[in-house]
Amino acid sequence: MTVLAGIDPRGPRFAAWITSALLLVATVLGLVEASQPSTASFGWFAYQPLADAMYAPGSTLLSRATQPAFLLTLVITLLFLWGVLSPRTQPWGVLFRTLVRPRLAPPSELEDPRPPRFAQGVGLFVVTVGLVLHLAGVPWALPIATAMAFVAAFLNAAFGLCLGCQLYLLLQRAGILGRAPRLP
Repeated sequence: MTVLAGIDPRGPRFAAWITSALLLVATVLGLVEASQPSTASFGWFAYQPLADAMYAPGSTLLSRATQPAFLLTLVITLLFLWGVLSPRTQPWGVLFRTLVRPRLAPPSELEDPRPPRFAQGVGLFVVTVGLVLHLAGVPWALPIATAMAFVAAFLNAAFGLCLGCQLYLLLQRAGILGRAPRLP
């Protein structure tokens, strides 16, 4: 079994502050966009399916993909993906290691890097589901997904409660993650 080098537990919390700020902005933008009245009229479509009056601006795939909330959430999703694939080179980690950590006292103890990495994967999953459902035309999917991710990131940043890390530990205790199967 290989021993992993520990990470400074303040690093993921620093990243969670930045992530929660981005997710809050994405949530507010998504709520503003989702609350705009839609011009689609499904009753009219049922009576005249071939009429030109059915065109609903704002409901096309391209218009949903160019909304500010979608674009910001896409950037956040790419940052989550970066954190899962290469946590050492993720921008918030590099910023913490180069600018913040040298100004702090050494941590009293180091943390296993696997739970925070798993938490990044959970965040990636949640916002990806929101993006896909938004592109599919579900109006409140994006702000709900970003709000859920915001709550998790804020709990980590403000209180040190990493929900994804707790999920990792539960799955590890159940023998699903992180442990090699025992031989009888």
